[in-house]
Amino acid sequence: MEHGASSTLLDEAVGSLAGRLLLLHDSVETTAAFLLHHFLKRCLSPHSLNAVVFISFAHPFSHYDRILRKLGCNLAAQRDNNRFFFFDMLMWECPDEAEEEKRRSALVTLFGKIQKVISALPQERKSSVTIMIDDISLMEVAARGSMNLVIDFLHYCHTLTSELGCSLVALNHEDIYSSTERPTLVLQMEYLAGILIKAEPLTTGLAKDVHGQLKVLNRGTYDGAESKDRIHNFHFKVKENCVELFFPGSRT
Repeated sequence: MEHGASSTLLDEAVGSLAGRLLLLHDSVETTAAFLLHHFLKRCLSPHSLNAVVFISFAHPFSHYDRILRKLGCNLAAQRDNNRFFFFDMLMWECPDEAEEEKRRSALVTLFGKIQKVISALPQERKSSVTIMIDDISLMEVAARGSMNLVIDFLHYCHTLTSELGCSLVALNHEDIYSSTERPTLVLQMEYLAGILIKAEPLTTGLAKDVHGQLKVLNRGTYDGAESKDRIHNFHFKVKENCVELFFPGSRT
């Protein structure tokens, strides 16, 4: 994500993540991975005490480290400083389909590891933890298609937002469900989400200066007061080392 105006537009639309679930929806055609990178860098800002627990079903540590270095954030150093905790789940699989309780136990064990990481942090930092999941659809694959187990795990993580004030950021590929009715998993996550961001292709197709559009739905509390849902729409252009964000119609 480019520094300056682009980052400011997105961060102002999103606001505080504390105690909230941020759900990122994308598709194969229009990825939202750059949003995950942006919020990862934001959470690890040198001006904050935040820590990130990153659960990756999509890529190894080296993938994120390489990308974040281009954005000016050294994940290896943040890991050494106990601000970045990475769970590589690429080779992880739940037990056989017939062993429901063992599969449930595997996810409970994973959640227990997350709790252990948070518990080991100083008391003043426990409420400044962001749990990131990349991505939910691959987690469901690793759980051998058990949507209910994934929902239970996400609910476990979501309890930490209310109990400790942690934030939860999760990426999901929405278009894998395009041939069926919207599944309970997606509906549950959208219901819990305080912030929902959808990355979509332009309805008119790719353009030279516009690669896609973002819809940001922010609902809930603002500065301690209840507020109506806020909706923001942006266009974006993916560059080599950043993403440029701007309002629709501001480019020709």
